Amino acid sequence: MGSRAFGLATEESDTDIRGVFLAPTAAYWRFEKPPTHVEGPLDEQFSWELERFCELALRANPNILECLHSPLVERCDATGRELLALRGAFLSRAAHDTFARYALGQRKRLDADVRAHGAPRWKHAMHLLRLLMSCRDLLRTGELVIDVGHAREELLAVKRGEVSWGEVEARMARLADEAEAAADRSPLPAEPDTARVADFLYRTRCASALGTL
Repeated sequence: MGSRAFGLATEESDTDIRGVFLAPTAAYWRFEKPPTHVEGPLDEQFSWELERFCELALRANPNILECLHSPLVERCDATGRELLALRGAFLSRAAHDTFARYALGQRKRLDADVRAHGAPRWKHAMHLLRLLMSCRDLLRTGELVIDVGHAREELLAVKRGEVSWGEVEARMARLADEAEAAADRSPLPAEPDTARVADFLYRTRCASALGTL
């Protein structure tokens, strides 16, 4: 994930790795349940248990949806491939609200930086613009593409502080307006395909219990 998945990596970029794991079904038959997520073992590594990951994706959590649509996959077993094949089932117009709320929270942090220091954290400003672009294009096309492609250089210019804060604010406002306009006629369904995801999770849990995975 992070800059490498977004197509914004530079020589100084970290390697952020996110994963999904399946806790054995038998582990749920005890009072002490398996964890919903695990940090590590190395820095910049974090994983979700499959059910928790699916719950968050069905709620259109931006970080989870972007993880599910990352173009860079380091390792994937048969269950993982089935999860990736379900990517479209998680998408819905609810993404407009969740992405917008996330963007608002990030914008408040940038405004606080400007008040305190006279300038935002430019890296965070770049990533907020990237998120807004991704949201707008998702609503327009029905597909979530997180690699910034042709927008790489203009976004990196923001990260380097080469674009004025006023111009960055104007771009953010324009992207938010474009996403709002796209939401009304988006090809995305109103709700995600929860039944399809639930069936996948049920079959996966059964296979784990029977030892057939």
